[in-house]
Formats: sequence, C-alpha cells, structure tokens
Amino acid sequence: MLEIRHLKTLHALREADSLVDAADRLHLTQSALSHQFKELEERMGMPLFVRKTKPVRFTSAGLRLLQLADATLPLLRAAERDISRLAGGTAGRLHMAIECHSCFQWLMPTIDQFRDAWPEVELDLASGFAFAPLPALARGDLDLVVTSDPLDIAGITYVPLFTYEAMLAVANQHPLASKPYIVPEDLLTETLITYPVERDRLDIFTRFLEPADIEPAQVRTSELSVMMMQLVASGRGVCGMPHWALHEYSSRGYVKAKRLGEKGLFATLYAAIRTDMLDAPYMRDFLLTAKDTSFSTLDGVSAVR
Repeated sequence: MLEIRHLKTLHALREADSLVDAADRLHLTQSALSHQFKELEERMGMPLFVRKTKPVRFTSAGLRLLQLADATLPLLRAAERDISRLAGGTAGRLHMAIECHSCFQWLMPTIDQFRDAWPEVELDLASGFAFAPLPALARGDLDLVVTSDPLDIAGITYVPLFTYEAMLAVANQHPLASKPYIVPEDLLTETLITYPVERDRLDIFTRFLEPADIEPAQVRTSELSVMMMQLVASGRGVCGMPHWALHEYSSRGYVKAKRLGEKGLFATLYAAIRTDMLDAPYMRDFLLTAKDTSFSTLDGVSAVR
C-alpha cells in the first residue's frame, strides 16, 4: 500500500510547514502534491493532516506514518550511499569555505554526519573571511563555498540551500523595540554592529541602507555572534543578523528581533560548486545532508522558490 514517495511527501510537509513549500522541495506542483496526499489518504481510509493549519497539524495516522518515514528514509539514504560506493567515486576531496559567520550553527552537524557517511573523502573547512573564496573555488583550491553573494564566474554553479530573513536586533528597552518594523531612517542615530566583512557583502547596507542613501551614526564590528548580542542587550548598538541566528537570543527574551522594512528583507544562501563536480556522489549527498540539516535545525528558513 505504501510507497517511498508517500513517506518523502509526508516528511517534506512536516519540514516545510505548508503544501506550497513542500511542493517546492519535492519539485512538484501544488496540485500534484495535493493529488498524492488525496491518493494516500484514500488508501489509508483516513485523513493524515488537518488542512489550512500552520504549522501543519498531523492526525494520529499521519504521525504514525511520520515515525515510519523517520525510521525508513535514513536507511534508504544509507543504502543509496553504499550503492554509490559500489559504483565508484567513494574517494575524493571536499575542501570548503564559508562566507557566513553564523553558518557554523548548522554546518558543523552537517559535516559530522557527512564524515560518518563518507570516511574516504578528505574533508577540510576554512573560513572565507580573510581571503576571496570564490576565485579560490574557480582555481580548484576549494571544492565548495557557502555564500549569499553569488558572482558570475565561469564553471561555477550555485545550488540554493534555503531562503532566510535578515532582521535587526535591538535591546528590549530600545525605542525601536516598539516599532512594527524598521525603516532605514531609524538607523541614522544608531551604532550598527556588523561582522568584520566588506560592506558590499552585507545585505543591511547593500539592500536596505544604501538604496535609501542612509548612513548609520557609527559602525563597529565583532566576529562573535554572542558578543554582538551582549553589545545589543546592553544598549551599545543594534545589529543585523539572519533570523535563524538571532532566534536563539530573541526567543529567550535577551533582545528583540525587528523586521527590516514593511515586507522584510530576504536573502538566499547558496552552495557554490565547480560545475564538473556536481555529479560526484559524495557532493550530491553533502548537498542533500546540508539541506536536511538546515531545515531540521534552523528557525525561520524556507525552501527556495
């Protein structure tokens, strides 16, 4: 009665929280995905989830099938890895760099899982803050770069990982904490705390302040997210940060997270890879593992549409 695709669709719906996002993750139309669920519910003889709820609320039958998916899909992935090894391409090199200070939160669990699955692959990780990683990727010095700033470089393909919202952290007692959203002019008198990277790699400058011709009163930098949050909480500045990184502090009431602009400021994180490596089995598996880990561990990320 059950097929692997049914388990994958249920798993995707739980991770995506809506039929639209689940369809995107599975590369299906929404109507095709709805048809799959209708077919499965007819086979089961009962509904599997409650329509028009967010987050999606599963019935007892749906939860039982999700338990099966959680047990079965990792075994399926492991079998696919073993078959890939039998077919060759088990050994290789995966040297990567990141251009995202807050990416360690989900990248390290991804690397740990990948290392267990592909022990023959030589794995190395460097920060891309002190050098230009994308040219190094094109030269062959690196094999993968995590970036939110794709450049048009021949021979490099950008695989979208997820979409996230950039937000502003302010102290709980800050006057901006009571505003529904932040406009560029609000930062005219503020000290803006950023990671120590060039302005043209920071969305809060390139896509929020500079289009409005606004310059904050001061800019200071910090390499550590926790130090940035301490500075914000003590009223010594405001800070732009991805929602997933900020959520750890705002959810505990340490700081307030405010939307940048009425409609929000959204960006996409990519894995940059040399095009000739896209079909390497271990590279495909790393990308799948990275996406699974990010959707299961990060708050406020969504599938790229």
